[in-house]
Amino acid sequence: MRRPERMAEALREEVAEIVGYELEDPRLVAVTVTDVRVSDDLRDARVFVLVEGDEKEKKEALTALNNASNFVRRQVALNLDLHHAPHLYFARDTVEENASRIESLLGEIDIAEEETPIDKFKD
Repeated sequence: MRRPERMAEALREEVAEIVGYELEDPRLVAVTVTDVRVSDDLRDARVFVLVEGDEKEKKEALTALNNASNFVRRQVALNLDLHHAPHLYFARDTVEENASRIESLLGEIDIAEEETPIDKFKD
């Protein structure tokens, strides 16, 4: 595994611990760290998070995370014994949101097919 990939996995685990247990912001209760992507030069990292709640709560959680990014960066550097921790940029992970939306749409299609069988329309 390449170094950026190893760093991304270590960052994901560490940031998840810090966000879950060390940040005492009530806006961050429903936040889950899903993925981290690190640049090739290891200077920047994009942290993808899944946030439960309505749109307003999601925006507030991302604002809180971005405000706490310097604290999280310092904690990551201390915990992972890094001289230069990457700058952390938090972003909303929409993959799971999109997947659940697709799943619900497919469920609606299945229900519609059960209600109007295709066999009725055949000659």
